Amino acid sequence: MTATNPTGADVRPTHRAGPDRLPLLVGSSAILFSVVYIVSDLIELATGGFGPVQLGLTYAAEAALPLFVIGLYAVQRPRIGALGLAGAIGYAYSYIAFTATVVYSLVEHTRDWVTLIGRLGPWFTAHGVIMVVAGIGFGLAVLRAGVFPRWTGYALMAGVCLVAATTELPDLVRVLSATVRAAAFIGMGVAALRLPGPAPAPNVRHP
Repeated sequence: MTATNPTGADVRPTHRAGPDRLPLLVGSSAILFSVVYIVSDLIELATGGFGPVQLGLTYAAEAALPLFVIGLYAVQRPRIGALGLAGAIGYAYSYIAFTATVVYSLVEHTRDWVTLIGRLGPWFTAHGVIMVVAGIGFGLAVLRAGVFPRWTGYALMAGVCLVAATTELPDLVRVLSATVRAAAFIGMGVAALRLPGPAPAPNVRHP
């Protein structure tokens, strides 16, 4: 049986035309490119320096990061608030700048991290400060919003601090620090994929 409304229209329950694609796109991207970042770091660790493949993977991960960080903010709206927006924008900006250093390394055939820091140290310092402040802000906003698991916010805050603190330490320590941060984004990506979609909307059909 079908119900009719007072105007005589035939009302039938129906599902949405398609899934909510934003959490799917954002969650998948956060997971994929965070894993790519880890793989890039492991290749650098194994080879003892930069290489075309490793830098290509780093470029892909860092170029995608600003987009999925803004997306992670978007899927937590409105609960994440203004702090989340400021943190996401600041973090995204810092990685736009870091992506430029990957291009520099490819063009100048920079052989390793020590050489790159020697040439662009002040650039990294300035944008590293932005990354840390923005990462802490975004992590706090994630905690307050309560949309994603709390551990992801704590992991992001710890990760950005560790990355900044280990900049001049051996490669293995730097990779472990970056993995903590990547794990935070992977966790957020998984949580985004698990977000419930909007409720089905009614479909109104006229006789």
